[in-house]
Amino acid sequence: MTKKRNKLLLLFLTLVLVFSACGSRPAKEEPNPSSAQEETQNKAEEHTGFYVDGGVLYDANGNPFVMRGINHAHTWFTDKLFLTLDAIKDTGSNCVRIVLSNGEQWNENTADTVAGIIKACKDRNLIAILEVHDATGYNDKESLLAAAQYFVDIKDVLIGEEAYVIINIANEWMGNSTTQAWKEAYVEAIPMLREAGLTHTIMVDSAGWGQYAKCIAEGGREVFDADPLANVMFSIHMYGTAGGTAAKIETNLKYATDNGFCVCVGEFGYNHTDGDVDEAFLMQYCEENQIGYIAWSWKGNGGGVEYLDLAVQWDGRELSADWGEVVVNGTNGIRETSRICTVFEE
Repeated sequence: MTKKRNKLLLLFLTLVLVFSACGSRPAKEEPNPSSAQEETQNKAEEHTGFYVDGGVLYDANGNPFVMRGINHAHTWFTDKLFLTLDAIKDTGSNCVRIVLSNGEQWNENTADTVAGIIKACKDRNLIAILEVHDATGYNDKESLLAAAQYFVDIKDVLIGEEAYVIINIANEWMGNSTTQAWKEAYVEAIPMLREAGLTHTIMVDSAGWGQYAKCIAEGGREVFDADPLANVMFSIHMYGTAGGTAAKIETNLKYATDNGFCVCVGEFGYNHTDGDVDEAFLMQYCEENQIGYIAWSWKGNGGGVEYLDLAVQWDGRELSADWGEVVVNGTNGIRETSRICTVFEE
């Protein structure tokens, strides 16, 4: 009888424990504070240089990089390189967009020249954004492909510099405000660079002289998907057409950001032949949304647009009051908002 009672008691206790376990809640899993950091580090290790992810540009260390810089028309002023880069560095800029020529319109900048430019930029903690200017405003696909071929031809001085160089294939290729031809040509041009072994972040200017940003919303996905490395960002140039009002600026940038693309303002002025630019709002919006901007241009403008010179002298001793002072020293300007790329901290 005692044995039977003991067996029943044991069965009862077992059932209590089973039901207790079924009704209990599992211990809450504590979040791992280092998981996000580890994910960022893992992504950075997959790349040798700049890369885009989730609409953000990251440097080779896996840190977000927001461009704050100035354009320099190198190909027309080759003797001003070091003087200009010293002055641009002194503004606090973290990047410089360099005008190059592939020989289609102006004297070709050789591979050795480009290697020297990259070194000079690195020596001054400046990220180099390299662009071919000869295709500006052209609508024929061949002009764009020739610009892409230029980077393929000088690939030996570019490979290994992925952490310090961004390739902006062609300045303002496609003068027409149209999407289809723009999209089709870049879908062909981008794989040319990848097949040559260039893994850099590629920057693509909008159609319509850089100002038809709607093409990013209409054809940006196909352009982005043409890159097997998924390392493409877009650039909008903002003068009177794209940057004339706060509403235009926000709408045009949202054509990219609302579609999950990384974007920057690759050129902008405070005035131009197509009208006034709301540069104050542009810089404010870019700062609030961590979007890069690169002002046009240090010095050397002609043909009636000399007012776009940021500097009165090449050495930067004096900046233009209406433009240079605003971009460099003004509210949301370069000196206030620029952060040097972390690859130079090592």
